[in-house]
Amino acid sequence: MIKTDILIIGAGPVGLFAVFEAGLLKMKCHLIDALPRPGGQCSELYPKKPIYDIPAYPEILADDLTKKLLEQCKQFEPGFTLGERAETLVKNNDESFTVKTNQGTLLNAPVVVIAGGLGSFEPRKPNIVGVEEFEGKGLDYSIIDPDVYRGKKVAIAGGGDSALDWAIFLSNVASEVTLIHRSDEFRGALSSVEKVQSLKDKGQIKVITSAEVIDINGENRIKSITIMHKDNSRNDLDVDHFIPLFGFLPKLGPIGNWGLEIEKNAIKVNNALDYQTNIKGVFAVGDINTYPGKLKLILCGFHEATVMCQYAYKIINPEKKFLLKYTTVTGVSGFDGSLKSSPKSISKKIQ
Repeated sequence: MIKTDILIIGAGPVGLFAVFEAGLLKMKCHLIDALPRPGGQCSELYPKKPIYDIPAYPEILADDLTKKLLEQCKQFEPGFTLGERAETLVKNNDESFTVKTNQGTLLNAPVVVIAGGLGSFEPRKPNIVGVEEFEGKGLDYSIIDPDVYRGKKVAIAGGGDSALDWAIFLSNVASEVTLIHRSDEFRGALSSVEKVQSLKDKGQIKVITSAEVIDINGENRIKSITIMHKDNSRNDLDVDHFIPLFGFLPKLGPIGNWGLEIEKNAIKVNNALDYQTNIKGVFAVGDINTYPGKLKLILCGFHEATVMCQYAYKIINPEKKFLLKYTTVTGVSGFDGSLKSSPKSISKKIQ
């Protein structure tokens, strides 16, 4: 059982910023995310996409924003349970909550914050008959531990940033990397396309375009994949691992069965006070919540997370009186939030 002060479901930008705001108030956080790394859709779906509405940053890449947020909250030592989806929520007799993941991990906290962005992400699966039979047997929809592919033959399908970035990375890990894309143009960042082109020219990556994987072959594990080309010709490619990276489909998922008040696939909250849901002690911040006048912007999620933490503090510390103080006065390490705090100084083709 993992115990913490605030259990945050969703490790995207808003969830990460909530860690910082909670840390200022001396509250510990643990985050759960079904994705293999922090950052949510910013890291998984469009890491190289520029964002223009983050204060003080005229422009910042989505993945760079994640890195900055991780750097900002690192001092408060958050815990992470990644690659696991929150499945059930149970309220205990002591008013705390226990969350169980799809991998059986149990986590307990007096406050639960749902910061799941657009919801849990389900992988877009290739249109191959019997594809589920090979899941976990050489077929992966995300990469959690790159060392699994060391010395192996790996085929990656996809044409976006994720497919390009992992093809580049695994070129130094796997014995053979083949990148397969149904078009002859890639949607990823130009720098990544050029890097793949360079690795292809050096013989470090095989690139097959205008083609797609139509079948997976093997018994207990993947042995090969069948590739169909634009001219309808086919060939089999021996592989140890096949990784289709077609992105993820956002869904509310199991959270929708927790007794929360839902409106149009979003969680209703009390925005006039604390962004709490209809279940006392459970908050929702960021794109996953809804209320009159809701704007689905990251900076709005930052505001919601900040306000939420003030009220979470009252639940966790009912005997203490809260007094808002500014970090410009207290600094970060000395910030306590209570009356007892002592102030301290401050796209392209691959040929």
